[in-house]
Amino acid sequence: MKNISNWLKRPWPYWVGGILLGFINVILLAVSGITWQITSGFLLWGVGILEWIGVQPLKWQYFKYFNYYYNPIIEKQHIFFNQYTILNIGVILGSLIATLLASQFKLKNIKNKKQCFMALIGGILMGYGTRLAFGCNIGAFFSGIPSFSLHAWVFEIFVILGAWVAWKIVLKVFI
Repeated sequence: MKNISNWLKRPWPYWVGGILLGFINVILLAVSGITWQITSGFLLWGVGILEWIGVQPLKWQYFKYFNYYYNPIIEKQHIFFNQYTILNIGVILGSLIATLLASQFKLKNIKNKKQCFMALIGGILMGYGTRLAFGCNIGAFFSGIPSFSLHAWVFEIFVILGAWVAWKIVLKVFI
């Protein structure tokens, strides 16, 4: 049992993680018929929450434009309980289990209001960006590369450039 514990606590080589993620992605596509997507589920959760408070986001231009994509999900399933919710819950629970098994789970205090504000703004910008790109790095890159989609390779170039710019901003603002 001690060997398993040590195996879980040490970082795995990137190539092992890449092979495992690729294998899981292929199994997901074969079993469910969908590629791995994250932000579509969060978008639908947001739609459901807005509907609870009386806003009708499905009448917005974005959803009219992508009617072909979201309406079958909403009509055949539930806005909160669909294949994307199952994927998101699986990612959250899997991450929690892996963190607990590696004894790496820690609750941290928020250092200051600036950190909280920057995290909030960053999350909003990331969410907006995923809608402009019609997906995040999982849907646009990780599911695109194995299917030989040109957009995934272009996405990779701009992710690298964006990460470099963000790193420069972080250095300037926080350090």
